[in-house]
Amino acid sequence: MKNKLEKIGFYTLNDKRAKESSKTSQMKRCEMIITEYCNFKCPYCRGLDSKIYGCRKIKQLSLEEIKRNIDFWCKDIPLENIRFSGGEPTLHPDIIEIIKYSKKKGIKRIAISTNGSNRIELYKKLIKAGVNDFSISLDACCAEDGDRMAGNRKGSWNTVVKNIKAISKLTYVTVGIVLTPDNINKTIDTVNFAHELGVADIRVISAAQYNKPIPDLKKIKKEILRKHPILAYRVKNFIEGRNVRGMKNSDSKHCAITLDDSIIAGDYHFPCVIYMREKGNPIGKVSENMREEREKWFRKHNCFKDKICRMNCLDVCVDYNNKYNLFHKKEYEQRK
Repeated sequence: MKNKLEKIGFYTLNDKRAKESSKTSQMKRCEMIITEYCNFKCPYCRGLDSKIYGCRKIKQLSLEEIKRNIDFWCKDIPLENIRFSGGEPTLHPDIIEIIKYSKKKGIKRIAISTNGSNRIELYKKLIKAGVNDFSISLDACCAEDGDRMAGNRKGSWNTVVKNIKAISKLTYVTVGIVLTPDNINKTIDTVNFAHELGVADIRVISAAQYNKPIPDLKKIKKEILRKHPILAYRVKNFIEGRNVRGMKNSDSKHCAITLDDSIIAGDYHFPCVIYMREKGNPIGKVSENMREEREKWFRKHNCFKDKICRMNCLDVCVDYNNKYNLFHKKEYEQRK
């Protein structure tokens, strides 16, 4: 792949990272599932595996556990990018303190994945505390469909839209459009509507249960594509016959992202958030040895032989791993 990863639009993935990544390099991006609770019931969300929170009465991490996990990730050098998700992370009672602690630890980019339905005052407080990236779900272009996609929560779509408009004026916002048989026929309308809200980028993705090509993307206007690099990347892929999810036999069989990235849910760390959501087995339990365990997993695990990886690995992760192998060709040949 000759094109630079920077052009894709995902700021955590770049050629420099792929070239320098190792078991001792700076941790670049980590994600933490801080709560299982959510006020929406989206049709494509299957929740978390029951093993993640086990016998806990409260299905979320405590503030002390979250701080401990951040300390693990910032052990030697401050982590560069962190993302908090769930469930709905803004429902966590300590969300402001969590962000303040992340900022205190010197983390450069602090992101939250949210359904966008909380009070705008809370989102403003989160920005003041240190959040500089919001990923907000927007699965419809009208209130009737949006409320239905949220689990028939009347009025929710209007709240989300107002919040997206307001937050986009204050910091970096992307919207995620998850496509299912229920809303795929309005993909272009939803993309056009999201663009008008002033967001930085738009991520279209087919639901894991659906995972079909997205039609009509050629109809998206060029001026919209020029404004949103991630959207342009996805549209180009679809036009060339490539879906968001899935690996080819010629792709890298090893996931280099695990070297300097991590995902924690409950008491466990997983290869990636997709692997966790598809209920794959964790790499191990959360501890100060996580990085060593992840490096061993990277060396031994053949992603193409793993159905979850083969069917669900995202296009951008596949491209990153292929680029890593170009920079580490001799080492990759020895692992094959």
